[in-house]
Amino acid sequence: MDLSLLIRESEFAWRIEAHGNMRVPAVIYASKSLIEAMDHKVYEQACNVAALPGIVNASYAMPDAHWGYGFPIGGVAAFDPKLGGVVSAGGVGFDISCGVRTLRTGLERHQVEATKAELADRLYRAVPAGVGSVGAIHLTMPEMDQMLKGGAQWAVDKGWGWVEDLERIEEHGCMQGAKPEHISAKAKKRQQDEMGTLGSGNHYLEVQHVSELYDEETAAIYGLHVGDVVLSIHCGSRGLGHQIGTEFLKRMAVAAGEYGIDLPDRELACAPIESSVGEDYLGAMRGAINCALSNRQIITHLSRQAFSAVLPQAELRLLYDVSHNTCKVEEHVVNGKAQELFVHRKGATRAFGPGHPSIPQPLREVGQPVLIGGSMGTHSFVLAGTKGSEHKAFSSACHGAGRAMSRRAASKRWRGRSLIDDLGDQGIVIRSPSFRGVAEEAPGAYKDVTEVVDAADEADLARKVAKLEPMICIKG
Repeated sequence: MDLSLLIRESEFAWRIEAHGNMRVPAVIYASKSLIEAMDHKVYEQACNVAALPGIVNASYAMPDAHWGYGFPIGGVAAFDPKLGGVVSAGGVGFDISCGVRTLRTGLERHQVEATKAELADRLYRAVPAGVGSVGAIHLTMPEMDQMLKGGAQWAVDKGWGWVEDLERIEEHGCMQGAKPEHISAKAKKRQQDEMGTLGSGNHYLEVQHVSELYDEETAAIYGLHVGDVVLSIHCGSRGLGHQIGTEFLKRMAVAAGEYGIDLPDRELACAPIESSVGEDYLGAMRGAINCALSNRQIITHLSRQAFSAVLPQAELRLLYDVSHNTCKVEEHVVNGKAQELFVHRKGATRAFGPGHPSIPQPLREVGQPVLIGGSMGTHSFVLAGTKGSEHKAFSSACHGAGRAMSRRAASKRWRGRSLIDDLGDQGIVIRSPSFRGVAEEAPGAYKDVTEVVDAADEADLARKVAKLEPMICIKG
């Protein structure tokens, strides 16, 4: 990205003044080297988002930002319905409520090392992964509607998990306002056999150990210590979310014209929040959020069974589950006044600071856990939300490393079999049904997650708590 187009507000904050049809400025949080490496499309898309009706304060981009559909991935924007604010399917993304869930196993690294290969095989058999992967669970259409309304709460009621899990999930495991009647039969059919599956792309099931602590007090409250083993799950709403995104983008492209919205980019198709299309989308999207929460809950149950077969002393207690790719109604302070806004986070994670009432105890006193997944074979991080993030980007932080090259380019540069062997030499066991999928997710295809997380920490979007090193990775 051309730095001459930006105004450097601080070491880790860059401003694009409102120009052309922009209603507000755009702000990118990143280090100088991350900014320089960003595609110019991030600049264009951040500016285009700033031109949408009813946007508040600014269009934001996180340190892992890269080109996406409509919004940049890593894009954050809040809209006020009283100002004609809009909801955009491109501002949520196709994999609605894709997110990360981390569980504490109660085990130490040496206990897992001795059975690593067997555990990897058990997890791989328990949780289907890959393009079009299906599981043993089949839902009837009435059961689909129940799941879409109930989320993880529905899954727990069905026996897939523990009631105590729900306290550590956004929205207590159930997004209110879901309306399955606004989700097409085709979207539901795509999901009938996909519950409890990972899918493909950057989704994973990863056994990790805590290798470093940056904030011992917060880590202790989170229940993390050096040498502890954790399990992280990264997946979303699978085929259902993709189908909802596809269908509503078409409807919104028509609706935008009907409401006189001049789209700077057709990919930013949107509708007024207070419109029939906008309300239908929100009802469908909330159903997809519940689908993702339920999916991660079922995978948790399947993972507990796999661990129990190999390491019966494992506990797998939930640390936290947080989504990216959502639009949520939240109260934020704008110009000294608290108001309800519709906050789009695409490839960005909620990061509420200490004291926020949505955070369960005892986590509330130190801030919400922010779970940042690395690329395959690289470390991940646990961060904590900060008070400062509320004023910087509506309490948002980055969600991962962010791609540095396309999947197609990665598959031409690397070979899956070689990557699996190389990572195996480093002590990281990979299980995947696709060598091509592994190549597409090569560590070198992503930005340096440490640099991304350091930028988020320095920008006060979230503060570093712990580093996690991979031991086993199940990939699609």
